[in-house]
Amino acid sequence: MTRGPGEVVVTGVGLALPGADTPDALLRRTACAVTGPAAEPFDTAARIGRRGHRYKDRATRLALCAALDALRDARLIPSDGEEVTVPGDTVGVVASSNLGNLDTACLTAAAIAERSAVDLSPMSLPNASSNVIASWVAIRHGLRGPNLMLCNGATSGLDAVHWGAALVAAGRVRRAVVIGVETHNAVVEDLLGRSADELLDGAAALVVEGARWAEGRGARAAATLGRYQRRAGLSGCVEALLPGGAAPGVWFTPERYAEGPAGTGAGTGAGTDGAVPVPEAVPRYDVTSAVGRASGALGVLQCVAAIGWLARAEAGTDAAPGAGPQAAGPQAAGPRAVGSEAAGPRAAGSEAAERRAAGPQAAGSEAGAGSGTACAAGPGAAPGPVPVPASRQALITSGDDTADAVAGLLLRPTPDRCHPHPPRAPLISMECSR
Repeated sequence: MTRGPGEVVVTGVGLALPGADTPDALLRRTACAVTGPAAEPFDTAARIGRRGHRYKDRATRLALCAALDALRDARLIPSDGEEVTVPGDTVGVVASSNLGNLDTACLTAAAIAERSAVDLSPMSLPNASSNVIASWVAIRHGLRGPNLMLCNGATSGLDAVHWGAALVAAGRVRRAVVIGVETHNAVVEDLLGRSADELLDGAAALVVEGARWAEGRGARAAATLGRYQRRAGLSGCVEALLPGGAAPGVWFTPERYAEGPAGTGAGTGAGTDGAVPVPEAVPRYDVTSAVGRASGALGVLQCVAAIGWLARAEAGTDAAPGAGPQAAGPQAAGPRAVGSEAAGPRAAGSEAAERRAAGPQAAGSEAGAGSGTACAAGPGAAPGPVPVPASRQALITSGDDTADAVAGLLLRPTPDRCHPHPPRAPLISMECSR
């Protein structure tokens, strides 16, 4: 019987944000209010150059920057190149953006309505396609696996992470690049009724990969993807992820989540049953307080910040000085509240170079994304799985109770040791690989 990819792990992280270029920097910026002048917009030309990008919209350029950063962090692209070092059909792309090319689509429609299609530029028209972001990332790096574009509202970013992991777990690809990107412009500002300084202009990317494939090529994992749930309400989603009221080590809340007075659930983000779904002592962070309202990019950004938290937890340091921005009680003093036992994966973000130089990372079970344990039994394995306590996991939620759509994901540390397995596992029947 052929062996599957094992658990799904994160082997690469990329950011294209002003003022934050690592998971640790994003976490710190989320925890501490930024004072002084706003950071300059991210310069895409500094990372990917100008040649070949003149007619691409800004969301696409931001996505290309984040994807390149993630692929290099995962050691899938050399530092001096852009082509992947593995077969292109073993890598898929999943992108999430609700507003990325909205300006192009609206301006194109207006030009046709006012004049005719003859007036459209053949160079800019491809940008009106809803899947232009995912397509250009694949074209740029020669990625020939499945290519998906999600425009799924507030949960879109976490949904993209889930579907990237699902492609890996199902054997369609060995790894996938997951991107979340949004930008602001006059069209977006008019639609949302918000000013530019309230909105995200940036991108984040992850490389999710089967643990066996990652170990086989000597890559080191930054985190392991845990359970994913999608529910009609926040409380139900959290309960499905953490049964019995188990407290996670940290909570990355939905956009602009507000609980109101402690324990009352009076805020706009409280569960539909009026209860606050996570114990007050758990530190909580709203990434959008640092980068602006992130829409379809939020879930991916939350995962990047969570990787920063896991790395700092393993190192035994506070995830940020002082309490988290949404600490809901006297004990909620940032990640210090979880104690020194909150061990996580190897250093991420600013320690990306160390990860690149590191050796193989232990693989997990054959359960794929959604497994609730660190590693499961296999041939010659020790009896029974090794569970990861909830206090060592990061809870990530996106969505809006009022819209009956909340998605949640657990991100947990990658185990130091797991059961042995062949370094180069055979292909499974459904994998698209040469």
